[in-house]
Amino acid sequence: MKKVLLILPAYNEEGNILNTVKQILEFRGIEDVQVDYVVINDGSTDSTEAICKKNGLNCLTLVQNLGIGGAVQTGYIYAVKGGYDIAVQFDGDGQHDINSLPQLIAPILAGKADFTVGSRFLEKKDTFRSTLMRRIGIKWLSCLIRLVSALHLADVTSGYRAANKAAIAFLARNYPMDYPEPESAVALKKAGFRIKEVQVNMFERATGKSSINFGKSIYYMIKVSLAIVCAGIQRKEKVIHADTASD
Repeated sequence: MKKVLLILPAYNEEGNILNTVKQILEFRGIEDVQVDYVVINDGSTDSTEAICKKNGLNCLTLVQNLGIGGAVQTGYIYAVKGGYDIAVQFDGDGQHDINSLPQLIAPILAGKADFTVGSRFLEKKDTFRSTLMRRIGIKWLSCLIRLVSALHLADVTSGYRAANKAAIAFLARNYPMDYPEPESAVALKKAGFRIKEVQVNMFERATGKSSINFGKSIYYMIKVSLAIVCAGIQRKEKVIHADTASD
């Protein structure tokens, strides 16, 4: 029986978190796979924590807001301590489709990948439609990542991602703090992990607002581009071989 942990970072998600967890609990599951979850309440100032406590959700509350990177890294540390075989980043805002979990973790279960990225763009889908600015940004970051690491990803900002035990341990030690998806993908690639992109389904956010608005987009692009370049030129921490990464 494989143990899978869904890591749900949540900052001011009072309108979404209960329904997101409900969808996880109603998920029919995967044969020979135990699916658990943990909500990482990232210092929310709304009633997210109260809702989690009132409804008995498995929740860790950070004493202050660390941002998405700190929240997700906390989840990876939790996964290490819990001995989980696979950890999955799963947004607390309801955008990720739990029914796509089987295809997301399938390459890891089959020993064909150490880390998978759920993509909105490998196939033509009408469920999720990004803004023009976001699509341009994703294309730019995709080209930059390919240039510095030879990693081909269509959906570099996707937060729907899965890691095996070796990748979990790596990310628990090494995780960018701000908007970490592109930078961490480069770090994983340079460390020798096998990364595979798979098609998943995503939805529009039900309530609340994204942490990245138009005013922050230019600053975000400059900052992330520099972070990707820095990650690309850093020395490898350790090359992970397939026989150990897939254990």
